[in-house]
Order: sequence, then structure tokens, then C-alpha cells
Amino acid sequence: MIDLGAIKNIRFKPIKFDLSLMFCIASLISIGLIMVASSSMDFANSKYSDPWFFIKKQVVFLLLGLIAASLVLSVPNEVWNKTSGVLLLFSFTLLIAVLIPGVGKSVNGSQRWIDFGPVGIQASEIAKCCLIIYFASYLSRRNIEVRHSWFGFLKMIIVMGIVALLLLLEPDFGSAVVICVTLCFMMFVAGIRVFRFFLLAVAGVCAMTMLAVVSPYRWERILAFLDPWANQFDSGYQLVQSLIAFGRGEWFGLGLGNSLQKLFFLPEAHTDFIFAIYAEEFGLIGALILIAIFGLFIAKIFQVGSLAAERDNSFACYLCYGVGIMFAIQTFINMGVASGLMPTKGLTLPFISYGGSSLLITCILVSFVLRVDLENHQATHG
Repeated sequence: MIDLGAIKNIRFKPIKFDLSLMFCIASLISIGLIMVASSSMDFANSKYSDPWFFIKKQVVFLLLGLIAASLVLSVPNEVWNKTSGVLLLFSFTLLIAVLIPGVGKSVNGSQRWIDFGPVGIQASEIAKCCLIIYFASYLSRRNIEVRHSWFGFLKMIIVMGIVALLLLLEPDFGSAVVICVTLCFMMFVAGIRVFRFFLLAVAGVCAMTMLAVVSPYRWERILAFLDPWANQFDSGYQLVQSLIAFGRGEWFGLGLGNSLQKLFFLPEAHTDFIFAIYAEEFGLIGALILIAIFGLFIAKIFQVGSLAAERDNSFACYLCYGVGIMFAIQTFINMGVASGLMPTKGLTLPFISYGGSSLLITCILVSFVLRVDLENHQATHG
């Protein structure tokens, strides 16, 4: 017999998350869906005879991302800590597999995608997630060795170097920069001596400079960034059109859906340069509001990590800081490229740009932070 009285006495504790963090996530997802629809409808109608082509795919990936995030949220972070080595090997396997002809899929001259059935995933996006988990685990387990021993420090540099090399072979210079800078900041947060960090930073800058100089197309991008108007119909075309979008937006923008630059003037309007379309439609005030939402979002992630550190959970702390730093770097680079502050680089704006792989992994990364936040509340309130 089922004891109905006992069932009535069961009390389910509501799951509590930081409301400010949830507000930021919901806002960014909503803005992203609206902007993908606004920036892609004319292009999608011209190319696929379906104005809703890109937004439908984005919604599908969002649903997949939310499902994946729910699964990750149900797994204690300690499980990811213990399986970090397996995740590192998995990321290496994907980065190598994508370079194999017939396995990796080439798009626009870069071999970055692997098909999982009907879904194509960028190997670098999965690598971002796996490497943050591995470094968070390694820094928490070997913190003393990393801080005081050159050997422990060099082991992490070797891992980082292998990942960077594999990414550059695709080539995917942007992801290599984002991953390496993120992992370097994680090591800095973990307490690596400033002198070692300085040497690493100098070596990184020298390596990036050399790669830019020896690569003709990267060097052309740098020259176009320095003076886009000198080649406004050639190498500087994309940046010039992006700057025109910012100028047309003025203070309050032209209004949602009224952008002219998305009408086949600005290439990649719904992906890498979606921030320019946003600024054209919502103006400087709207752009500042979006930047403020991103700023609050990243600050709340760091706050969750700090609370984890207060309860001596270093893995959760480094994990949150790694996720927050990665979002901060990618957001800064994307907005910097669109506004002419940095050379053109193909990186999506988290939650906002069209891109299934990016949106899927972004949802998963956020779920790690929400899991840490949940465990913080459980440790504090029981």
C-alpha cells in the first residue's frame, strides 16, 4: 500500500539561483534570438528562399543547449573534476580528427567542423569547455606544484602549446588566442608567480606577432584594421561597412529591423558582425545597455567563483573564473573587431551571434556556473 499521508508530507526545496545572473542569461538569450532574426531574414530569403531559415536553426540549437545544460546541471561538479583527464584526451582526439580528410569538414577554407549525424560541431568549441575543466582540476589538485615548481608550470604550457598548434593547423587563430589567454589568466588567478606569468605573456605576444607577420592574409587584415578606408572596396570592406552601421545608429538607432547594412552590404551580418547591426538598430544607448548586461553577467560569474573559494572549493572557483574570463575575452574581441578597435577575427558574440556550436557550448559553460551557484546555496543554507 502507498502511504498517501507520507507523500503529502514531502516538501520539495525550490532550486535557488542568483536572480541577477538568471536575468542576464535570459536577457542575452532573448536579445540573441531577436538579433539573429533581424539581421538574417533578407539574406536567408535570398539564399534559401526562407526568411526564417537561420532563426529556426538557432532555436533548435538553443533547445539542444538547454537540454544539455539541464543534464550538466544535474551532475555534481566533483564528477567533472574526477573526469578532467578523460575530457582532455577527448578534446585532443577531436582536434586531431577534424584535421583528417573525410572526417573534418572544410568551410571557407578552414577545416574546423565535425558532423555528428545531422549536427555539425566546431571541435574548438568543445575543446574550450574541456580545457577549462581540465585546467581548473589540475590547478586545484597541483596548486603548490604549479606555483613553486617550474616543472609543474611547464606541463601546463606544453598542454596549451599542443592545443594552440592543433588549432592553428585548422587554421583557427581566433580560438587559439581565446583559449590560450583564458588558460593563462586561470593560472594567474591560481597564484603563479608574476615573473613566470610575465615571461609567458611576452612569449605569447611574440608568437602571435610572428604568426601575423609570416601569414599574408593575417598581415592584410592588420593593415586593413590600421586604415580600412585605404582599401574600402577590398581588404577593408567589411570593417568600413561595420563602421558605417555604427555611424548610422547614432544615439538611439534606426529601430528594430530597420538596419540597411544587413541588406547585403555587411558580410557575416548575423554572425561575427552582429554587434554592428545591433548598434545600427539600437544606437549608442542600446550598445551601452548590451555592454552593461555582459558586464553584469561576467561579474556575477566571478562572484559565484569567489563564493566557491570561500568554502574552499578551489576547483569550482577556477572553473567559474575560467568561464567568466573566456566570455569576457570573446565578448571584448567580437565587439572590438566590429567597432574597429581590433583587427578582423572570426569570433562569435556569446548568446548573440548565429552559430549552433557556439550557442550549444555557451549554454553548457553557463550550466557549470549555475551548478556551482547551486552548490554554494546548498552549502550555505543546507
